[in-house]
Amino acid sequence: MKLRHFDHDGRARFITFSTYHHLPVLSNALFRGIVVDAIDEGRRTFGFRLLAYVVMPDHVHLVIIPPIDSDVGYLVGEIKRLSARSIHTALKGKESDLSANLVVERGGRRRFALWQRRCYDHNCRTDESVWEKVTYCHNNPVRRGLVDDPAKWCWSSYCWYQGHPGSLLEIDCSA
Repeated sequence: MKLRHFDHDGRARFITFSTYHHLPVLSNALFRGIVVDAIDEGRRTFGFRLLAYVVMPDHVHLVIIPPIDSDVGYLVGEIKRLSARSIHTALKGKESDLSANLVVERGGRRRFALWQRRCYDHNCRTDESVWEKVTYCHNNPVRRGLVDDPAKWCWSSYCWYQGHPGSLLEIDCSA
């Protein structure tokens, strides 16, 4: 059964995309920073409103409100493409198990594959659903045991919501 996507209804979307084979590629600050920069570039390019985000070692969650005329799959694909290109460049010439595990054969060619090909998205139909997903993003590092307090994970929008200095991305606060 094919899932229906509602790209043109103006509602918030909760989006998850994962690294290839859920490898912990985003375990270092450089690569997490590249993903944050790609999200920011995607927002400038496509004009979506960012309500929340978290960058985890093997996946990313976003809560966004895309423009009415946008294709969310394309938008996410561009964020993935931008980040993959930069991370691939950073890994070039470095022999590691990680880079060896990020190769896939497609169309008879061996290619770098940072991300799973698809993403998961959920249409947030109510304000309560939006804030549930924002909270989910912020608590994800705690649930995964990366930190004991969401304020200690700078790779999310939590600090912006708490008014802490040094937030990595500005949030478009109204749902």
